[in-house]
Amino acid sequence: MENMYESFTLMIDRAAEQLGLSRTQYEFAKYPEREMIVSIPVTMDDGTVTIFQGYRIQHSSLLGPYKGGVLFHPSVDHDSMRAQAGLTTLKCTLAGLPFGGAEGGVTVDPGTLSREELVRLTRRYTAMILPVIGPDLDILSPDAGTDERVMGWIMDTYSMMAGCAIPGIVNGKPVPLGGSVGRREAAGRGAVYVLKEAMKRLKLPQDRSTAVLLGFGKVGQSAAEMLYEEGVRIVGLSDASGGIWREGGIDVPEVLEFKRGGGSLSEYKSAGITYVSDGELIASPCTVLATCGVTPLIDGAGAETVQAELVLECGSALITQSGYEVLERRALPVIPDLVATTGGVIVDYFERVQNVQSLMWDEYEVNRMMKNLLLKTFDRVWAAAMSRGISLRMAAFVLALEKVCEAKRIRGIFP
Repeated sequence: MENMYESFTLMIDRAAEQLGLSRTQYEFAKYPEREMIVSIPVTMDDGTVTIFQGYRIQHSSLLGPYKGGVLFHPSVDHDSMRAQAGLTTLKCTLAGLPFGGAEGGVTVDPGTLSREELVRLTRRYTAMILPVIGPDLDILSPDAGTDERVMGWIMDTYSMMAGCAIPGIVNGKPVPLGGSVGRREAAGRGAVYVLKEAMKRLKLPQDRSTAVLLGFGKVGQSAAEMLYEEGVRIVGLSDASGGIWREGGIDVPEVLEFKRGGGSLSEYKSAGITYVSDGELIASPCTVLATCGVTPLIDGAGAETVQAELVLECGSALITQSGYEVLERRALPVIPDLVATTGGVIVDYFERVQNVQSLMWDEYEVNRMMKNLLLKTFDRVWAAAMSRGISLRMAAFVLALEKVCEAKRIRGIFP
């Protein structure tokens, strides 16, 4: 399996080459500023103690406090966290948000834990990374395997240590605790906003388009629901249990109801449904192929089989470096993660503003402002790609790296 962090540093090198930067000007952007690795003892329901591995990687504080997700997932490891933290720095910089990037998590399958075990794991993880987090230092947000509940437990744990309520320690928390409306759907909704704009520019009519979504968690569900409402025919879906295909279109509201009731796609039954693998979905003919999972699914071999007219990367680093190289060689347009996944961090920023100013916007206003900022970001990336004759992914890296390096030049090196 390709190393995510090596792919990240390779792209930094290539973007620096595009910009004509010397090693001294950009090399700092390849490395995290601070890394914390913790061993987390948790008392299980049967009285035994299990030690889990946890991480908090802080990539850059050049433009503001660190911010980034918390993952509870079996794929969590040191290099994936380093790459995710660096990508978050670039996402925030590209969108003009006053944050640097961070990422953290625990190597665990949360589905194997009881609610009480999950609470104990969350609170102990929070306590162990306490020295490096804070509302003006490092702000945590939900990612794969975590949600509003987990953010609420993190907020409570931190607040108990501080002696008063500190809602700004996390984003994506429950609305009654100061969370922002629209945050849960923000990543998927933002990806669809960008997708629709790209389809207009590529002259791909929505009402005659089909889509396949790899991954049907929080992001995949919100993206599928919005695309279905927009008239795009969803022909393929997959989750960890497998995939389903129906050429005439899948009844997305029915599948959503089934999933939210605890079912998996491999158990879903409906007339005309065919059960398929991720590989078969990747190779299936469609207008849009969207990656919405947690781990990379499109590698070099898979990219050779893609028959979509447009690929949408709805999660961080879900296409491997070799996969991107094949898609670029085949001249297949790809909306990269640095643009497509920015809706979540934008609404995180809105949540921080609302917490600091003690105000609350309604969902219409949150979505309107998020769409406006996201499409401006996409427009800059598109323009840079067209003017330089490079891919959208390379254009996003170039624009973000240029801003990070300029900030570093202005701030200098202490002492």
